[in-house]
Formats: sequence, C-alpha cells, structure tokens
Amino acid sequence: MSRHNCANSTASPASRPTRRQFVKQSAAAAGAALLAGGVWSELRADDSKSPNEKLNVACIGVANRAAANVGCVAGQNVVALCDIDDNYLGAAAQRFPQAVRYNDFRKLLETEKTLDAVVVSTADHTHAPASVMAMRLGKHCYCEKPLSHSVHESRVAAEVAREKKLATQMGTQIHEGANYRRVVELIQAGAIGPVTGVFVWCGKGWGGGERPTKADPVPKNLHWDLWLGPAPERPFAAGRYHPANWRRWWDFGNGTLGDMACHLMDLPFWALNLRHPTSVAAEGPPVHPETCPLGLTVRYEFPARGDTPALALTWHDGTMTPRQIAGHNVPGSGVMFVGSEGQMFANYGSHRLYPEEKFKDFKRPEQTIPNSIGHYNEWIKACKEGTPTTCNFEYSGALTEAVLLGNVAYRTGKKLDWNGEQLKAGNCPKAEQFLRREYRPGWTL
Repeated sequence: MSRHNCANSTASPASRPTRRQFVKQSAAAAGAALLAGGVWSELRADDSKSPNEKLNVACIGVANRAAANVGCVAGQNVVALCDIDDNYLGAAAQRFPQAVRYNDFRKLLETEKTLDAVVVSTADHTHAPASVMAMRLGKHCYCEKPLSHSVHESRVAAEVAREKKLATQMGTQIHEGANYRRVVELIQAGAIGPVTGVFVWCGKGWGGGERPTKADPVPKNLHWDLWLGPAPERPFAAGRYHPANWRRWWDFGNGTLGDMACHLMDLPFWALNLRHPTSVAAEGPPVHPETCPLGLTVRYEFPARGDTPALALTWHDGTMTPRQIAGHNVPGSGVMFVGSEGQMFANYGSHRLYPEEKFKDFKRPEQTIPNSIGHYNEWIKACKEGTPTTCNFEYSGALTEAVLLGNVAYRTGKKLDWNGEQLKAGNCPKAEQFLRREYRPGWTL
C-alpha cells in the first residue's frame, strides 16, 4: 500500500498504523531494496523529530578528512566541535561560532545533554572509543572508515548499535555512487555467471619506517596526550605521526589495507552478500613490530551463501600490486570479479565486462537498487525517521572485521581458521593479541 493510500485509509483508529509502526514497516521494505540482500537492523524511530527539524550534532575531528564530513552535516545544528589541535578547532569554529569547543571527546559526550548524533572523523585508533561511547549514550553515529582499529572493536560497535537501535553509517562514501549500484545489479543478475573469485587491489603504500629516536617539543596548539588516546604512550615526533602518517604505525593505523580496503572490498561484500570468511592468509615482507608493510597480499576464503558458491577473494596493495589480473592489464586500483561466464572489472567510477566481444550486445538488467539520496543524507534521514542506511554498522562492522583480519594473519604468520561467530582463530592462539588491544588507563570501549 502506498503512503498516500495509507494516510487516507478509512480504517478504524484502532487498526490504523501509528507513525512509528509505519516508519518501521517502510524502513524494512526500503532496507531490502537498498541493500539488495544485505544486512539491516531495525532502527529507533524518533517521534520527537519531524523530517524538517534539524539534528543537534557534535563533530569529533574537524580538519583534513574530517573537514569534508563536517561540511556534509553543516545543514544540521552543529552544537559542539572537538579536536586535539586548537588551530584546527579555531578554524572550524569560525564557521560554527555557536558551537561549544572541546579537546576531549569524553568531556564533550559527558557534557552535551541535547545531542542527537555524532560524526567521528579522528585517527583510526580512536574511532571505536568515541563511537561506542556516543552510542552507549543513545546517540546516532557516523564514523569514518575503517569502523575500528581492531577486529574486536568492530564487533562491539555493531552490537551496541543493534542494541540501541541507532542510525549508523560508516564513511564509505563511494557506496552512494551509481556505478557501484550498477555493478551490484550486474553481479546479482548473473551477468558473468556464478562468481568464485574476486581480486581487489590498491597501489598505495602506507607503511615502512623506524620509530623516532628523539622527542620533539609538542606544539602549543596540539594536545598530544589526547591524540594518543587509548594507544600506548610515546613522545611526540614532528611529522612522523600527526597528521596522516599515523596510518603507517600499528599503534594508530592499519597500513594500506586499513586505509583503503573498506572502500574497495565494499563492492564484492555488497554484490556477493559476504560476511565472515572461513580462512585468512597473508604474505608480505618480514613483519615489523612498529610499522605496517609497504606491500601485502591477503587471501580470504568465504563459504557458500545459499545458491552462491564458495568464494576466494585476494587483496593486493603497495609493492605487491599486480599489473595484470585474470589476463587483463589493470590500473592502480580496482576490483575484478571472475565468474563462470566472464569477468568484470570495476573501480569507483566505471566498470567493464570481459570478454568484450562476448558482451558487445549485452542487454543490461533493469535497475533494482534505487539511486542514493546521498551518503550523509541517508544517515540524517535515518536519525530522524528510522529509515535504513546502506553502510550501517551491522554491515560495515563485518566488512571492517574481514579487512582487519588480513593484518592479523600477516602479523601471526599463519593461515587463520576463522570462526566469525566466536571471533576466534581456533588454530592460532597468537591471533588473540592482534584481535583486540589494551587501552591506556582512563580510556575504555
């Protein structure tokens, strides 16, 4: 029944659905269409918010990548800003002079009682602590990718979001693009037949380097201890960690795999309804105790899903990025699906079916996945109305878990027999130290 017909129904008041019931029913139907078979959890419908009413939003992290996220929620009521760099904070405050400024997200979340939602755009090692604290307080959450710094943190974030029925979205912005949606439709329509192999690669190389041997003076504008957050204490070293270079270090980031795989592996996860792998193996240079590798290959095995066959997914990055995949010359990053009837290459903005001659007159399936209203708009609408998001923490948590398992396998030097339900590698007790991490005193999940 359409919304118009429902709104004008002659049903008795007792049988007419309430707004909350209608939102939940509509969200469930929309979620099925948006995710095309993916994972969606029931959200809390907030009857106190009309669609036209602005959310009270706090932005944790305001510069660099965070600046784009802040800009995309600027149409809401930005009531609080948080950053460990006073210069960044001051620049953001010029745009939002009414917003209260904080350096410590814990104080922000404890103090701001009117918040509806938070946007977390910090370095990876503080993604989960900030997001989970906000969600435990009942705040809807948008978090940059990857969702967490450890596998265990991703699981906790997804569980809290589900328990609280919150609107969540991970920052895999390319997910909103029409190209990704058409690729998903083609794969799910069987354009290249059952897919048994996927290759994903990225030519970036976040890694390498040795720990600095001397400390530099901490700039007056930088709250270094707060930047470290739950990570082990270490002296400040100019240009070596903040900004951006933290991605190279195990204590703060997860190298190229952590930086880029949530964007690129998102496409096969979505198209093939992937969740937990059954095994993960990795190879690269000798493991460095401090820094991530400059090149890595990870081999995942996923079980059959209904009528969909088991899948082998291979990730390459940095110095181990190939120039040819499945017999085709390829650019610096992308995805190659290998099916029984052909192959398909895809990147952020384009896709191509192979063999080209075979697909010359190929008739594309009808569009089944709606165009996005916008990655951020999707989340804002969900916060107000309980409608679904396509990169919610249920979906993106499992994606992040799989991504980060590649580094766990690499650091243990073993092929992991993985039990996703139990969050354990039964054949490798050593993996435990890399699946979760200890926090410094004063920091919790």
